[in-house]
Amino acid sequence: MWLMSCPDSTMSFLRPSALYKLVNIAYPSFRWMPCQSFAFLSWPGFEDLLRLLVIFLLWSTFCELRFIPSSSMYPTLRVGDRVLVEKVSYHIRSPAINDIVIFQDPTQKPGEEEQRVFIKRIVAKAGDLVQISNGWLYVNGIARKEEYIAEPLTYVSNLSRVPRGHVYVLGDNRNKSYDSHVWGPLPIQNIIGRYVTRYYRPSQD
Repeated sequence: MWLMSCPDSTMSFLRPSALYKLVNIAYPSFRWMPCQSFAFLSWPGFEDLLRLLVIFLLWSTFCELRFIPSSSMYPTLRVGDRVLVEKVSYHIRSPAINDIVIFQDPTQKPGEEEQRVFIKRIVAKAGDLVQISNGWLYVNGIARKEEYIAEPLTYVSNLSRVPRGHVYVLGDNRNKSYDSHVWGPLPIQNIIGRYVTRYYRPSQD
């Protein structure tokens, strides 16, 4: 969001003449071309267009807007919610417990055209022992108190250790979620980004 608050002066150095010089430095073969060949750089509105292009490129690199298509994260997120996802923090730190992440389906086979993307909550990380029993999630032998889940778990899972380079993810709507209790720990390399906030929720009938 900070990109939108930057004053116009921050990009004032991108003047047509300066850009022409930069092009000549980066691509010496262009030096034979007269400056008039770059006349489009002085078109009205060109600098505004350039600013929008830079903002778009930065935005697409650092953030994504996503739509929630299922109830697997209910009640935290509902069908139709629009959410903001950032893609920077995991280049600086490791995924943490309770982070809500979007990721590529680890069961998707190479060559499939449609990319399946899910959103779940991290409940355990590498080295943790995970077990689901008697309606509770146990991590390292301790039952997790989770006020955000829709209802107690109705399934069980054997005790297993999360391997290095992986995390264990579950939907908040535990009994209606396709997650690690079905296909196992999630490779961290599959994570696209971290949920930041919900910016829109459709009206409930």
